[in-house]
Amino acid sequence: MLLSTTWAKLSPAEKAAALARPRAGKNAEVQRDVAAIVRAVRESGDQAVLEFTRKFDSPDLTGLSVSQEEIAGAATQVSVEILNALEDAIQRIRAFHLKQKPLNISVETAPGVLCERRSLPVERVGLYIPGGTAPLPSTLMMLAIPAQVAGCPEIVLTTPPQRDGRINPVILTAAARLGISRIFKCGGAQAIAALAFGTQTIPKMDKIFGPGNEWVTEAKMQVAYDPEGAAIDLPAGPSEVLVLADASASAAFVAADLLSQAEHDRSSQVILVSTSADLIARVQSEIQLQLADLPRQEIAEAALGSSRAILAADLKEAMEISNLYAPEHLILQVQDARAVAALVRNAGSVFIGAWSPESAGDYASGTNHVLPTYGFARAFSGVTVDSFCKTISFQELSPAGLQGLAATVETLAAAEGLEAHRRAVSLRVRALREGKS
Repeated sequence: MLLSTTWAKLSPAEKAAALARPRAGKNAEVQRDVAAIVRAVRESGDQAVLEFTRKFDSPDLTGLSVSQEEIAGAATQVSVEILNALEDAIQRIRAFHLKQKPLNISVETAPGVLCERRSLPVERVGLYIPGGTAPLPSTLMMLAIPAQVAGCPEIVLTTPPQRDGRINPVILTAAARLGISRIFKCGGAQAIAALAFGTQTIPKMDKIFGPGNEWVTEAKMQVAYDPEGAAIDLPAGPSEVLVLADASASAAFVAADLLSQAEHDRSSQVILVSTSADLIARVQSEIQLQLADLPRQEIAEAALGSSRAILAADLKEAMEISNLYAPEHLILQVQDARAVAALVRNAGSVFIGAWSPESAGDYASGTNHVLPTYGFARAFSGVTVDSFCKTISFQELSPAGLQGLAATVETLAAAEGLEAHRRAVSLRVRALREGKS
């Protein structure tokens, strides 16, 4: 059951508590454990990665690389229905991301002053795909496709092996369909460290992408702060959803959407914000009905323990609550949902109307499902083609262009007390006046 509350009756402190994420604070023990793993991988490379992978995932693992034979054989273990679904999803995701290719720009900001911005792909990207209780080939598609659209020349994949030392065949089949052949059997903080610093087998990457558990997220943050490490995509923790619903919403639809996120992880959180007390009651009942035969019932029930149902006075207040929470996923099951969507200020991805379940975005609508969680949607965007690119600015000044800017630059440099900056311009202007080249 969701803990129900009325927003207008809460004090500021109680409102903050109602929207607090589970385990949102720093866990000192996790930080220490991750730091030890990262240090071991930096010092011992493959040996450390193998030891940790044997400890956490596959006791008898003998090597980190996935062979071409393993990749080729995976498709024989996957049904035709799954193969067709992968192809359909790849086509839709690629279609949406092809429209995101960044444009180079060139502007003459003044006569003789040409400014340009060019977009270039990140050269080496590492994709981390969770295994655990729910292997995610969908996440592989969400990361590999924009990386390919961006033109990244080197893409490698790490994912935890199953207990028998094999990689989930659907993940391998998706990788094969996407043309990714450099795949390594490791997960957790050790995989992130290996991608960030490199080992004898796993190459060092410039940027790491992919969601994970608390240890993976902490490892990503640690390697991103290390100058010898790697950049990361965004802070991405346990999945979350906020459903904003009015009296017109289907209680069954709302409950299904809430449970679709609750079943991800015990640390996931789902929030229902509604203008109807009757709908909240009906959703609570529907959750119990749908939970009864849910295969991941135990996980969903644990997530529901830190989830909420909030009664709002009206849609305006409901949207204020949503923008304050800044959900990873926001579902709008209200009348005139398109108009309400215009009020969204903070969200990772928005699903408009009763016929737009979050599951569609997870797999095959075309948008990306790697999104900011824990309220980071206030400042971060989800993964796009831009995430796999870097932009470089260029400028070229003609002699006349420099002369036209000289007084402005010299004045501002002098105002900042940076004499060498001023001289770098004045010396050139003097040379032009004296006819020197």
